[in-house]
Amino acid sequence: MNAHAIDMRQAAHPRDVKRYDTSQLRADFLIESLFEAGRLRLTFSHLDRMIVGGAMPVGAPVALAPYKPTGTPDFLARREVGIINVGGPGMVFASGHAYPLARLDALYLPPGSTAVSFASIEASHPAKFYLLSMPGTRVTVAKLIRQAEARRIELGSPETSNQRMIYQYIVPALCDTNQLVMGLTHLATGSVWNTMPAHTHDRRSEAYLYFDLGPDARVIHLMGEPGETRHLVVANEQAILSPNWSIHSGCGTSSYSFIWGMGGDNVEFTDMDPVAMAELR
Repeated sequence: MNAHAIDMRQAAHPRDVKRYDTSQLRADFLIESLFEAGRLRLTFSHLDRMIVGGAMPVGAPVALAPYKPTGTPDFLARREVGIINVGGPGMVFASGHAYPLARLDALYLPPGSTAVSFASIEASHPAKFYLLSMPGTRVTVAKLIRQAEARRIELGSPETSNQRMIYQYIVPALCDTNQLVMGLTHLATGSVWNTMPAHTHDRRSEAYLYFDLGPDARVIHLMGEPGETRHLVVANEQAILSPNWSIHSGCGTSSYSFIWGMGGDNVEFTDMDPVAMAELR
């Protein structure tokens, strides 16, 4: 099955975003639906030409088919992709290889990978493959990274309501990429804040996927320039596009998890520009 019709998003200038109402903010920066049974959904953003997607196979495998906006015969001819499974056990097929992905396992596929498709082991408990793709031409090596193999960093504390565990999957110490960096953060029970104090990434753009939220839970995602913040109300399995000039932080009505991923000029996880609390407005 070919990809769902792709959503196109243009880059936005911060001076214009200051005048956006809620509907315009959501239209430009929030991806409300990623996982649809039996389909692949993709959003192409002109923020560093990032593509965010979700595949939820329930019967036949779902293929990562050629896509007109890339202008290439294969989706990954001049692109790389990171994949993290947030659903039931599944399989990713690429270039004649089969990669089993349990929940919260990750896979990196380099430029030049072909015949990519996604499958669930059990249709009644389908896999949900979250995809983040960036341009790249240097051919590296595909790598499966299980959650137990990710680099783990504990941050925050109960006193500041931000005790969390960071799992670094697609980072230079574990995986050679062109520009893609990707990982996962899990908030401890009772903690609701992520990434505060805030920061920006002047040299790269980022995407967030919020998940592990209950039906009635929400994350209030803060974005915008430090002196002109805006917010988006985000539900389970919805994603945010975050420009280089924007902070990206959130506070939930319960604990939750999120996948972060970025691409740009620097692949170092610590490449960020801190924003002091006193600067936020």
